Amino acid sequence: MKNNYCIIMAGGIGSRFWPFSRNNRPKQFLDFFGTGRSLLQMTFDRFSKFVPAENILIVSNILYKEMILEQLPDIKPDQILLEPTRRNTAPCIAYAVHRIKAITDKANIIVAPADHLILKEDEFQSVILKGLDFIEHNDKLLTLGMKPNRPETGYGYIQIADGEGELRKVVTFTEKPNLELAKVFLQSGEFFWNSGIFLWNLQTIDKALDQLLPELYQKFSQRPDVFNTIEEQEFINEIYPSCHNISIDYGIMEKADNVYVLTAEFGWSDLGTWGSLYDLANKDEHQNVTLHCKSKFYNSERNIIALEAGKLAVIDDLSDYIVAESANVLLICKKENEQRIRQFVADIQVNYEDEFI
Repeated sequence: MKNNYCIIMAGGIGSRFWPFSRNNRPKQFLDFFGTGRSLLQMTFDRFSKFVPAENILIVSNILYKEMILEQLPDIKPDQILLEPTRRNTAPCIAYAVHRIKAITDKANIIVAPADHLILKEDEFQSVILKGLDFIEHNDKLLTLGMKPNRPETGYGYIQIADGEGELRKVVTFTEKPNLELAKVFLQSGEFFWNSGIFLWNLQTIDKALDQLLPELYQKFSQRPDVFNTIEEQEFINEIYPSCHNISIDYGIMEKADNVYVLTAEFGWSDLGTWGSLYDLANKDEHQNVTLHCKSKFYNSERNIIALEAGKLAVIDDLSDYIVAESANVLLICKKENEQRIRQFVADIQVNYEDEFI
């Protein structure tokens, strides 16, 4: 267990959950279900069962350092890797890998976003332990593939090779498909949802970064002596803005020839949209969802209403809508149009800068 490390990526702004998710408090810091734990706290709790707390690194934007320390009092400030600007997941992971290299030459690493929901924690732990055993003894890059139960268009997909068992070689990665293609994927039995949770040992990911993203790798390798020292932040502040904005999926996983998938079912959801939250939340007899506030519905169905605690929403003759209010913003949007929320945010930023973002 002492060789297990976890990189939790917690730097996004969650614009698809606007207006609840805001620049000053993104979705990973929010308690969506009234459990008393934010998504980040739930993620930390989940991995601390099989990774020592001191081996968990949180990579996030420099703006959120104090919020992370407030929510995770069990970690030390130097376990938070601070990005001076957002540059997607490949630079984030390259940074964390170089930090781990400065600590040890032998590590089994889990990489996970801070905003996932896992409904079956025991099954999740069993899958992760199986994955850790695999990557400890194999020079492979491993991703977790979720067995699909519907033709979902909001997730990427992984096609697995023929064979038996839960561990298979990856054939292809496919971006979010349209509905017809998603139906084909579901019926084929060859495609799994790409969870965005990765496992690999230190040597394997270090080699992959060097070979497949050499320009990025060289930026971090210029000064190996600064990692895990007081000079680290200054160095990161200097090189990070010039890093290419690229995801680990596109930069490494889709190009490497040693990628495997561990297929699983443990009640996983990428809590990325109002729609995904609606699917998971408790519903009344007319399939309406109410979060945080109180509500009274008349002739209305399949809505999701999210107001701040202490408020009451009265909804009449409305179906299939998102109604969300937070601080100085009220959003009323058809559920089927929720992919436009990012565009709403971009437009509002042009008109009002960051006042409502």
